[in-house]
Amino acid sequence: MLDLSKLHEAVRYEGGVSRRLMLAYTSSLAALPLLGRSTNAAPAPKFSADPFTLGVASGDPEDTSVVLWTRLAPKPLQPDGGMKQDAVEVRWEIAEDEAMTKVIQTGTSLATPQLGHSVHVTVRGLKSNRWYWYRFTAGDAQSPIGRTRTMPSMADSPQRLRFAVTSCQSYEAGLFTAYEQMRADENDLVFHLGDYIYEYASGRLGDIRKHIGPEIESLTDYRVRYSQYRSDPLLHNMHAACPWLVTWDDHEFDNNFANDVSEQSNVDLADFLLRRANAAQAYYEVMPLRQRSLPKGPNVQLYRKTSFGRLAELMVLDTRQYRTDQPNNDRRSPLNAAALNPENSLLGTKQRNWLYQSLLASQGTWNVLAQQVMMGLVGQAAANGQANYSMDQWPGYAAERAQLLQFIKDRRVPNPVVLTGDIHSNWANELRVDDRQPDEPLVATEFVTTSLSSGGNGPEEVRNLDKLMRENPCVKFHNQQRGYVRCTVTPKTWTSDYMVCDDVIRPGGKTNVKKSLVVEAGNPAIENA
Repeated sequence: MLDLSKLHEAVRYEGGVSRRLMLAYTSSLAALPLLGRSTNAAPAPKFSADPFTLGVASGDPEDTSVVLWTRLAPKPLQPDGGMKQDAVEVRWEIAEDEAMTKVIQTGTSLATPQLGHSVHVTVRGLKSNRWYWYRFTAGDAQSPIGRTRTMPSMADSPQRLRFAVTSCQSYEAGLFTAYEQMRADENDLVFHLGDYIYEYASGRLGDIRKHIGPEIESLTDYRVRYSQYRSDPLLHNMHAACPWLVTWDDHEFDNNFANDVSEQSNVDLADFLLRRANAAQAYYEVMPLRQRSLPKGPNVQLYRKTSFGRLAELMVLDTRQYRTDQPNNDRRSPLNAAALNPENSLLGTKQRNWLYQSLLASQGTWNVLAQQVMMGLVGQAAANGQANYSMDQWPGYAAERAQLLQFIKDRRVPNPVVLTGDIHSNWANELRVDDRQPDEPLVATEFVTTSLSSGGNGPEEVRNLDKLMRENPCVKFHNQQRGYVRCTVTPKTWTSDYMVCDDVIRPGGKTNVKKSLVVEAGNPAIENA
């Protein structure tokens, strides 16, 4: 376990981690065999129980490489996963066939206690646009076989990409039923846009299945909570089906946090940053992320991009870690001076500049921004007749939002599509520089996925839906059931199928298409498929 006591020496936090806090944390990390380079492994163990209870996963695919992941945990709900405090050598294999008879690469990596006995292997030198199969061996135990793929190269112009978009999977509020249909969809990729876990104490969100213990704060707490979620067979089977691109939102750490600001008052800054460091490390340990995402103290690098040949540029954003505090005291407020303050930022300067540069350099037919909170300016009428907007979403950062969409418009970025999670409901929005001005030209399209399970069964019919859409002409579809969005992309069209599950409270729920919408290349208007 890392000794992070020196974090409490932090005295200031201005736009980032203080120098003393960062040095204290990184000096602790420097001595660890984090990346599997040490040879100080224990003799090959004999496990009394399956160490691969959390399954296998892959992620962050590129045209010639992909990350393979597993974690040794024969007793996943124990603080140490049932593992001794020894490094364990884990063998990996990747093959061209599901039977693993055509193994093309193999190697070993150390699963260390310092990283919760997780393994992150970046396999390089693969052929582009290919499916592969992989597995791990530790001691006398062998993992399930997972399937992954590489992206097409920039020399390729693929004719089809299919992927799923999901977020918000409360273990207590519902079952992960929709993953069964998602696996049957034969997706190339999955985007998970945050709230992979919830940090709350047992019983706060429901009683379908109970969280273990009180609200999580320590590294051990976060590890056990992730293990509880990942032990769900539908979830870890979906991880084994194709590579994932992941980013976090707030509940992977603390509800509605904004950079170094807690939603709760009277929170000690050093304690807050220590907890964020624990959350960041646990997140890295359980996700198929590249070495570049290894946390440095409370910071974890999650904004990044990959390409599906010339068909699509896929940019993953982080709208939590660098944002200024939410404006106004209420979560819903009018677009007043506080919300329109140009100093407000969801992205932070460095990430925003990276995004602009990525959009300018893109060679993709479609440009995808996969991120957390809704970009559409969707208001709800208040008693005083004013429209109120969520200050936790892009409306609370309206100046930066307008700047981004103006940039996309002025630079003629081809076919921008925003993918969003967070709000436990489905939306399809046509985006303008100012959505309150319906006569302005359309700039981009936004598809918002509902929660996979959070909130339990949502209503099939939305109250006052006609009024909401009449007052918000940017909204072209809205639904409050559970599920995910299935996207099929070709050089000429983008089709989004809103997949909804009729029951996440009881086993046996069925997931079907609720609505299919299409966007044609060159025109961000949303039409019925």
